[in-house]
Amino acid sequence: MEIWSEIRREVLTGVLSKRAAIAKYGIGWHTLKKMLAHDEPPGYRQANQRPKPKLEPFLPVIRQILEDDGKAPTKQKHTAHRIFERLRDEHGYTGGETVVKDAVREYRISHREVFLPLSHPPGEAQVDFGEATVRIAGKQTKAAIFVMTLPYSGAMFVQAFPKECTETFMEGHRRAFEEFGGVPRRITYDNSGIAVIEVLKGRERKLTKEFLRLQSHYLFTEHFCRVRRANEKGHVERLLGTARRRFLVPVPSVDSFETLNRHLLESCRRDLDGRTRGRSGTKRELLRDDSAAFLPLPTRPFEARRIDDGTVNSESLVRFQTNDYSVPVRYAHRKVIVVATVDEVRFVYEDRLLARYPRCWDRERVFFEPVHYLALLERKPGGFDHAKPLEQWHLPDCFALLRRRMEAEDATSGTRSFIRVLRLLERFSLDKVTAGIEYALDIGLSDSDSIRSVVEHRADGPVRLFSLDGRPHLACVRVETTPVAAYQSLLSEVVT
Repeated sequence: MEIWSEIRREVLTGVLSKRAAIAKYGIGWHTLKKMLAHDEPPGYRQANQRPKPKLEPFLPVIRQILEDDGKAPTKQKHTAHRIFERLRDEHGYTGGETVVKDAVREYRISHREVFLPLSHPPGEAQVDFGEATVRIAGKQTKAAIFVMTLPYSGAMFVQAFPKECTETFMEGHRRAFEEFGGVPRRITYDNSGIAVIEVLKGRERKLTKEFLRLQSHYLFTEHFCRVRRANEKGHVERLLGTARRRFLVPVPSVDSFETLNRHLLESCRRDLDGRTRGRSGTKRELLRDDSAAFLPLPTRPFEARRIDDGTVNSESLVRFQTNDYSVPVRYAHRKVIVVATVDEVRFVYEDRLLARYPRCWDRERVFFEPVHYLALLERKPGGFDHAKPLEQWHLPDCFALLRRRMEAEDATSGTRSFIRVLRLLERFSLDKVTAGIEYALDIGLSDSDSIRSVVEHRADGPVRLFSLDGRPHLACVRVETTPVAAYQSLLSEVVT
């Protein structure tokens, strides 16, 4: 560039003639003309593409290989070197590998997809699930990360769950709507099986019953991306990675998912003080525009749950998500309804709640409620000491004392009588039954009928006085009293 500038200056200012400049700098006449015509070297400019006589007959083969790669597994696509090998070995190509690589590169660049920037008005949202490694109670595990973002303001809501499933999908929505204080008018999703049963023509989808229930409650409009077009919800895809890098690095170590979700919620709230590139205000300020466009929250609360059918087996267990849960033995071999939320599992028969348990996200666990098996043990008392549901059942000391007394008084049916006392736990709390047994033992009672009477009597509350509060019409009622002396006259007539 220094010589270029010097030659132009000397020739154009008259210091040197063109002939003198050619002689002094040893350049050609055409080179000098180019220097005088351009302020800086224009670079190499090829007028016509160089012919490739050896490669050109094989370009259709290269294009066909690359088109077929579009349907091949991601990890089994052709490299440029592999295409060169196939051209050489299968098609008799005798040229070099470099020109093959150039042709492959040019094809891939020219066929790379170009995306259209999208406009996002206030009041719209995008939803996605991702994965992250966390440490819960000292155990490293994969967590499902629910993310809802608002593209207009850049606000996001992040929560972690043990698994991506119907109930966590709906629970994430419920928490997000409550945090944002409203419901986005339109929400964009991918084609997850949680929401979509079948992809129909164009944008049409056959939706799951639970997704329709969620939509019916909150009244938002759904928008599903085209198949393999995740770029249509690129905002949440990008912020999902941002949340993982900013909120979950280093790998969080907490005692429970509740603690982790409190941390994520606080992180999302702090993020509102940041600014989105190209926007004038902070995310918190732009969130006001989003909120103004939201639908109002429904007055009735939404239960984020799923419903499955279950069957009680011969051991009075119902299997749900690989785990087994006990129900009362009287419902063995019956069909029940399983209602599962993020926090608990309930088992229902017709209109009766049979049992409820905290939700377990482990696999192949068995959960027994000993009280469920007492009716069966009353018929089969010989299995009392070997019943698996009772292995981890720790009762107060008075129960063991009562059993010893009952079995000492009646070796034949003492165990069955003790089980009858335990069956009071089907109707009364452990504290009330314990108090009743302790009282009965103190006064020397040890038979099942007496203990039942004691527990039932102690459970009966005292009679409360009738109050006229809220019943002003009863204040005018007067009930006449009968003098006791009037009954004396009746007695005297009988004697006469």
